[in-house]
Amino acid sequence: MKRSGSADLPLHSGYIPKWLADRMSKMGLAISEAVIYEYGKTELLRRLSDPFWFQSFGTVLGMDWHSSGITTSVMGALKGALNSRSKELGIYICGGKGKNSRKAPEELLYVADRTGMNGNELVRCSKLTAKVDNTAIQDGFQLYTHSFIVSDEGDWTVVQQGMQSGGSLARRYHWHSANLKSFVEEPHTAICGENLGNILNLTAKDALNTRNSLLTMSRERPNDILAETQRLIMPLHHDVRAKDIDLKRLGAVLWLAQEKSPKDFEDLILLEGVGPRTLQSMTLVSEIIYGTPSRFKDPARFSFAHGGKDGHPFPVPVNVYDESIKILQLAVNKAKVDQSDKLHAIKKLSEIARNAEKNFVPNNNFQALLEKERRESYRYGGMTVEGPAQAPTDPQLKLF
Repeated sequence: MKRSGSADLPLHSGYIPKWLADRMSKMGLAISEAVIYEYGKTELLRRLSDPFWFQSFGTVLGMDWHSSGITTSVMGALKGALNSRSKELGIYICGGKGKNSRKAPEELLYVADRTGMNGNELVRCSKLTAKVDNTAIQDGFQLYTHSFIVSDEGDWTVVQQGMQSGGSLARRYHWHSANLKSFVEEPHTAICGENLGNILNLTAKDALNTRNSLLTMSRERPNDILAETQRLIMPLHHDVRAKDIDLKRLGAVLWLAQEKSPKDFEDLILLEGVGPRTLQSMTLVSEIIYGTPSRFKDPARFSFAHGGKDGHPFPVPVNVYDESIKILQLAVNKAKVDQSDKLHAIKKLSEIARNAEKNFVPNNNFQALLEKERRESYRYGGMTVEGPAQAPTDPQLKLF
């Protein structure tokens, strides 16, 4: 078993407004379909098991770039969207948050009955992943959400989250069924997160005697922690800061959107008519689909696609979001009937941005960029949980 990583996230209160939840479902489905079309079902499961890609994915969907709410909102959006197309896509999502997490076994048996998979084995895997993270690894976090994503080929991923007892953090755990060996002895490729002191790790190799002699467990204190290979610890501050972002990569995206035009690139002629702001969003969406793992180490960068519901780094540009959904849905639908030219054009966006990075030198106007996005937000239908973005009251701040 490969436990592919974990993420420590600040707890956020609040809710997901319907205007955002609906768009998250549509965009999440379109991105998932594009990944499946280009790389297959197994690759989508692998990406969901990567804490960095998952965080970047949730951010590009308009969620706050570092909050614990990404976990439940993204999985909720995907469960409704993908399960409605599960027969076609071959992906099923079971479980969820709170009482829905306890429905995972029942839902897995239902899926198995319709696909011919071994339902009892899937239920066993679901229960074991929860037990390991909640009991065998006693790190001060108690699970409250458990999502089990399985393909009709039997591959699966688990995304589950625990809340720190008496603290202000949530910890997300990712599992992937690749290279299944053992649940009880060193099943993880990583146990990652902020060091909160010694933990009880009954899956460590050095805990073999403890596992064989449970009566002496209280006297055993195995505290050898596995090497960290997938570490994602999000800061407590809510706003997006320059230090949270690879400015060279973000700058290349903005250069492509603001300084160039699709008509300047022969390969992008099919996207002609797309404005600079939508091009900025689509370039980041393109990277979510086509980017390599090393490019997801700064999830905050993807908040420059569709902002955040709490206004960080800027309000969600609803009009741009809708245009991005429309472009990607059209590209995926055409690809299904052997007309992949538009999907190819979207892929080229991330390729051109990567090439631009080689010679791009960031300047020091990050704060000015944020202010510009916020000033102009009302033009793109900017929305937060507090309501619509307002035009600047100072005429000198208006950009025409």
